[in-house]
Amino acid sequence: MFFLNKMRFFKNINIKELSIFFWIVLVGILGVFFASIYNTNKEIEIKKIESSLDNIYLLKTIKEITDSLEPRYTTLIYNSKSGDTYESIINKLDIDKSEKNNLKKIILSQKSLKVLRINQKFTFKFDHLSKPKIKEFKIQTDKKNEILFTKNIDEDEFVPKRIKKNFTKNLVYKETVITDSLYNSAISLGIKPNVIIEFARLYGFQVDFQRDIWKNDSFQIIYEEFLNDKNTVVDTGEIIFANLNLQDTDLQLYKYEYEKNKVDYFDENGKSIKKTLMKTPINGARLSSSYGKRKHPILGYTKMHTGTDFAAPKGTPIMASGDGKVTKAGWCGGGGNCVKIKHNSKYQTVYAHMSKFGRGIKRGVRVKQGQIIGYVGSTGMSTGPHLHYEVIENGKKINSQKMRLPSGKVLKGEERKKFEVSKIKIDVLKSNLITKLN
Repeated sequence: MFFLNKMRFFKNINIKELSIFFWIVLVGILGVFFASIYNTNKEIEIKKIESSLDNIYLLKTIKEITDSLEPRYTTLIYNSKSGDTYESIINKLDIDKSEKNNLKKIILSQKSLKVLRINQKFTFKFDHLSKPKIKEFKIQTDKKNEILFTKNIDEDEFVPKRIKKNFTKNLVYKETVITDSLYNSAISLGIKPNVIIEFARLYGFQVDFQRDIWKNDSFQIIYEEFLNDKNTVVDTGEIIFANLNLQDTDLQLYKYEYEKNKVDYFDENGKSIKKTLMKTPINGARLSSSYGKRKHPILGYTKMHTGTDFAAPKGTPIMASGDGKVTKAGWCGGGGNCVKIKHNSKYQTVYAHMSKFGRGIKRGVRVKQGQIIGYVGSTGMSTGPHLHYEVIENGKKINSQKMRLPSGKVLKGEERKKFEVSKIKIDVLKSNLITKLN
């Protein structure tokens, strides 16, 4: 009976109405389904936003913390000054005593660091992880080289390593007419003072720069200079060629290695210009009092003046007139601060009235020709700044301006042939450099 009633119900329902009913149900189901997906995605997006905000806050917090912390590594750069010692520099560092002793020990073990020069650059790198310690440090030995000391963690000791900086060597040619003085003319060309001093030293064996150079004399020079990666000159090297034209007479000098590691300067005939003693051990001075009898400016009576006086400004460098051994560097009574040098069995020289001694100059030290041994002053019995210069030959004081100086090495045979080849190469180099200027 129930089954018959059902059949009658479906029979009375219109097919069109049934179709509409079906689509309504389907749309409802799909609506519920998509609403569920939407709610789920919305929850995911909210969680993503919340997570991003957490990350942003975390990053901000980390930055705030790190910004408030001191850096682990710091660097200190120091340039040595007059009066500094390695000990005084190290004692200024904020490290413990044992660390300071390690630094002193390793520095003094390096031969190239035996003498501390003014403006020597120190670079210290500190590690502040627990307490301040030196991680590594560098000391500049010269403008082209430095020593890097790196700590060996296992043994807590410093290991030295020599570093040669990458510089470009450039050859420079300069020439000019001397209108004032050699020094001022060279400076006006941009030539560095150390090159001028070396130039004067080379010619000091045969030229008196105060009396032999006249106005409108001239000079030429080829020398080395070293450039860094910014094309800035950081140092100068050796003179390759020089010519001093005095009253239309050329005095040419060529650098030549005549034996391994033995370099000298020779004239165009293969004769070394190096003599036993320089004629004038000071540059830029005037002869103020010659050898012989004179009225003493302080004592007031006539006596023998056994040297030659060169008036010059206080602080002017004084050079050793020849290779030798310092036999005295101290007070010499009326001569004030003086240096005495024994050059060989025949010659000795004396330099008096110095304001101060050159670095490292003391009794027993060997010096090279042209090395700075002191500076002009007015110590002792002196009326003004000047150098009193004496030459002693076989125990007797002589007139340094009239002595006959022995000649240096003369190249002969096969040596002379090799020198001629080297000279031609330098002449060609000079011509090329002059062409570039023009």
